[in-house]
Amino acid sequence: MDGDLALGGFSSDGLGAIPTALQPVIDAGDLSGFVTLLWRKGETAQVNTLGWRDVEAKTPMTRDTLFRIASMTKPITSVAALMLLEEGKLRLDDPVTKWMPELKDLRVLKEATGPLDATVPAERDITVDDLMTHRSGLAYAFTSIGPIAQAYETALGSPLGTHLSTDEWLAALGTLPLSYQPGERFHYSHATDVLGFLVGRIAGTSYRDFIMQRILKPLGMDDTDFWCPPEKRDRMAKLYRINPKTDAMEDVSLPHLPGPPEFCAGGGGLISTADDYLRFARMMLNGGELDGTRYLKPETVALMRQNRLSDAQRQVPFMGIPFWLGQGFGLGVSVITDPEKQAWMGAGSEGSFGWPGAFGTWWQADPEEDMVMLYLIQNSMPLEPESAAQLATGQRTGGRVALPAFQKLTYAALGKAL
Repeated sequence: MDGDLALGGFSSDGLGAIPTALQPVIDAGDLSGFVTLLWRKGETAQVNTLGWRDVEAKTPMTRDTLFRIASMTKPITSVAALMLLEEGKLRLDDPVTKWMPELKDLRVLKEATGPLDATVPAERDITVDDLMTHRSGLAYAFTSIGPIAQAYETALGSPLGTHLSTDEWLAALGTLPLSYQPGERFHYSHATDVLGFLVGRIAGTSYRDFIMQRILKPLGMDDTDFWCPPEKRDRMAKLYRINPKTDAMEDVSLPHLPGPPEFCAGGGGLISTADDYLRFARMMLNGGELDGTRYLKPETVALMRQNRLSDAQRQVPFMGIPFWLGQGFGLGVSVITDPEKQAWMGAGSEGSFGWPGAFGTWWQADPEEDMVMLYLIQNSMPLEPESAAQLATGQRTGGRVALPAFQKLTYAALGKAL
């Protein structure tokens, strides 16, 4: 490595290359800004705050900027379910119909892209394991092609928010056919939303109350919630997209809610900050414990971080791209199984794990390096399968190379080329 060593054993010159690589993406108008954070071996080695959380007002990104983290919510929901598993209140092979009669006697499309009335009976009920590994046969509208996509939108509303109550939403979901037989294949879906509501039903509380009391508050994640209260809204990053007609950046921020929503989506509803999510990621990296408080047993976290997809299931493209070449999926997180094959998408040691969000937020914990990487942006992409290559990183054109560059420059600063 060139240059002096900085915190965490990084090269000072190597760390300096990260903001140098990211700033041109902002200057080109591809993204509004970044907050990135590197933590390694007990210390925060670097925080970059680049660009704007409000472009028009020229309000800069700051370390405490609030982001909609979308599917980075999913690992938190998975931890909540595994807490109940450790308490003996559920098992991975339990059918979810034990608590959710709305999902009894489901039908399955003969062809995932075919007509809604061409179905066969489900061969078995959806299990907890199916929900946690996205092998339930459920779908998202944006991961589906054909009539089922519009049926999801019509019955459930947008995955970004719905007017339905939890019980109404589950009842509506139960009227829709599955895209695939339970257990057949990974198909990204509302499964983690269902998992969150399952946590609430088993625990006898709301999903939000459970994670607040058992995960977020004990971890000190004081800025993480399903809504942004008025006194914090000046810290909220605006959500932008590139208008395909004008090629200009436009504000597509979601409206603020007057209070915590009744429908709290365990698959993608949380708002958080870099330092808040670092607390969660460090707990996961540390085998379920942080600062003397244990949240999960080490063996449970190890189970989360093991690939559960079969070789055949990993051959199926995810959102149109060969996502599983160098990684697999465990209980709510992806895990790198082959760093060389993963290199086309970014960088990470074998065993590194995490899961991104649709607005471009991303994190990875690397047990081999005792390191957490956080990369937060707010960039909206069309929720369509053909946009998958962009959706995977939440960016377009020049911005699309920013996340892999961040990953590779991080490891280069450690003297590793992955």
